[in-house]
Amino acid sequence: MSKLPKKIDDAWINRDDRCVFTTVDEAGISNSVYITCTARYGGDLIVIADNYLSKTKKNIFSGSKGTFLFITKDGDAYQVKGSIEYHREGEIFDDMKTWNPEKHPGHGAVALKVEEVYSGAEKVFG
Repeated sequence: MSKLPKKIDDAWINRDDRCVFTTVDEAGISNSVYITCTARYGGDLIVIADNYLSKTKKNIFSGSKGTFLFITKDGDAYQVKGSIEYHREGEIFDDMKTWNPEKHPGHGAVALKVEEVYSGAEKVFG
């Protein structure tokens, strides 16, 4: 499934459904949103369904990098950092449409390329 260490894969499988995704605007002001509609794609992407993103989408289009925070059911926190692509069509978008609940619009698929992963102060990848 992954180029990421097994520790991170295992944590992802055991994560709480509620995650936090943060971007920054052109002035460097952060914007964080709760995310529940997300999945892994390939070995190094976390995909977030754009169901109701507004400021986040604006930040992405202005070139923001992203931070994705998830917590395992055991209480271990992981912070994933990386660059972002936005997809309105293609394989990643089509995959998102298979797992995003039908009650949500799924306007696009936000793909965070995993470049670094931290657990607390410990860098576990990148």
